[in-house]
Amino acid sequence: MPNPVEISIVTVAYNSAEVLPGLLESIPPGIEVVLVDNGPDDGMRDLAQSRGATVIVPEANLGFGRGCNLGAARARGTYLFFLNPDARLRPDTLDQLTAAIDRHPDAAGFGPLQEDETGRCFFKRRSRIRRDIPALPGMAPRVDTRVTVLSGAALLVPRRAFEKVQGFDPEIFLFYEDDDISLRLSAQAGPLWLIPTTRVIHIGGASSPASPRAARFKGYHWGRSRVYVSRKHQAPRPLLRGLSNALNFLLSPRSLYSATHRSEGLGRLAGAWSQRRSDNSPDSTINGP
Repeated sequence: MPNPVEISIVTVAYNSAEVLPGLLESIPPGIEVVLVDNGPDDGMRDLAQSRGATVIVPEANLGFGRGCNLGAARARGTYLFFLNPDARLRPDTLDQLTAAIDRHPDAAGFGPLQEDETGRCFFKRRSRIRRDIPALPGMAPRVDTRVTVLSGAALLVPRRAFEKVQGFDPEIFLFYEDDDISLRLSAQAGPLWLIPTTRVIHIGGASSPASPRAARFKGYHWGRSRVYVSRKHQAPRPLLRGLSNALNFLLSPRSLYSATHRSEGLGRLAGAWSQRRSDNSPDSTINGP
């Protein structure tokens, strides 16, 4: 069975001062941690370094996927465990993952079940891009289950598999990275496994603070990535579906009383529309919320 020290934890942060201490405190001593800080210094860099983490500060906000690639290149582990900064490990998380590695040595990726702070369990049931792939049942499985997609909030990938698919797609700034890399891993590198004995606490939506400006920024990249990834994986009518989703979101009753929701909807619409010409023309004017 692999020793947990062969696992490197990679996390990408942006204004995550409120949640990152919880993640750092949950990681057992001796586990390598690589933090890529895409945002301004909010005090977390010194804290992370004081706890032995390697801190990487890019010259600009790289987005999630590129940040993960940068962290993975610096990490030394045979297995790369990508974690959102608002996640926390349970005491046995890494032990359960190493046991899963022993059971499935040919796997290209592993995902734990996730819990919110109330103990409610959730997991990624289906690809949001490839709707032709059947969804998992609503109830969490009780045994290791082979899947086609895993959540990027807590994703363990053997380095060999990560390098075989050349990591996260650098054209995806934010959102749908997990759909994309999961589909490529399962097609090119080996099976993916959801491991129900492994749990990670995930607050969700708390990696960076919310505001109408941040919501529009995230919405823009949500809409842009949806069309790009849909087109990449040959989903039908990617632009039409992306625009339709954005309009439905924008025209929902919640937009009448929530400026943040309305801003996100406008961002989704603009992001989807930005993909009408090319999948490979990232908007260099947008670096952060």
